[in-house]
Amino acid sequence: MFSILVIDDNPEHVELTTRILTAHGHRVFSANDAESGLAAALADHPDLILMDLGLPDFDGQTLVGWLRRTPPLSQTPIVAVTAWPQETARKMVEVYGCDGYISKPIRIADFVNQVNSYLQR
Repeated sequence: MFSILVIDDNPEHVELTTRILTAHGHRVFSANDAESGLAAALADHPDLILMDLGLPDFDGQTLVGWLRRTPPLSQTPIVAVTAWPQETARKMVEVYGCDGYISKPIRIADFVNQVNSYLQR
């Protein structure tokens, strides 16, 4: 079982991802903005962080920068879960320093395998 932090300000998306991942044996906790996401990550040291790039308080690049500069979290895989077009998302995650991205809306049939691929790295 892995611990996964979901940082997203859309409660429906958080509920869906939580339901899917917990049904597959993962422990999921969430935050609805960057500041509480950073605090949750520091408190629990997740195995993976899934985050929206458009958060209400700080942009994704700022949050990823904080996470990468924080020693207990600097090597934690960070995956953007975003509705941006694929080419834009690909460029953004490269510039931001994410390990990859998953497109929204998520495809339930593929989501667990996508998440597991980042957990196995």
